[in-house]
Amino acid sequence: MENVTDYTEEQIFQELSNVTDPEIPVLTVTDMGVVRKVDKFGETVRVTITPTYSGCPAMQRIESDIKEHLEKLGFEKVEVVTVLSPAWTTDWLTDVGRKKLEEYGIAPPAEKTTDKSALTGGKKTVRCPQCKSENTKMISQFGSTACKALYQCQDCKEPFDYFKCI
Repeated sequence: MENVTDYTEEQIFQELSNVTDPEIPVLTVTDMGVVRKVDKFGETVRVTITPTYSGCPAMQRIESDIKEHLEKLGFEKVEVVTVLSPAWTTDWLTDVGRKKLEEYGIAPPAEKTTDKSALTGGKKTVRCPQCKSENTKMISQFGSTACKALYQCQDCKEPFDYFKCI
């Protein structure tokens, strides 16, 4: 684009697919569903984001990365607004994001938040991102970050993180 005023809100949203998640660098902030809305007023852009959970330590970094990326495009004023409601849910992960997670070695959420088993702790099938077996078991409710659990494949014996349904 020759001038930032030529960008549409949709094009700015698409540009944000170049901003990666600092904890899972194969995902972008748009893959994660963290970017909720983009508003443009002339050369000013307001990006509304929702954290994956209220104590997420990556949100300050995500905010500064969004600002930096849009400023490099030429936007002089970039506002990043954090909203907590509605709360982020793993349902907001894009299909592309889910595929990237699995290719990276993290099992994506096995259910939607509307599934009763997600709320009651019922048995879920978590597919191994390595060998694709569904013969897996949870080792710990806590994985490498608060939003993941640790699983192990009973066929290939590899441990892996499972992105919890939130």
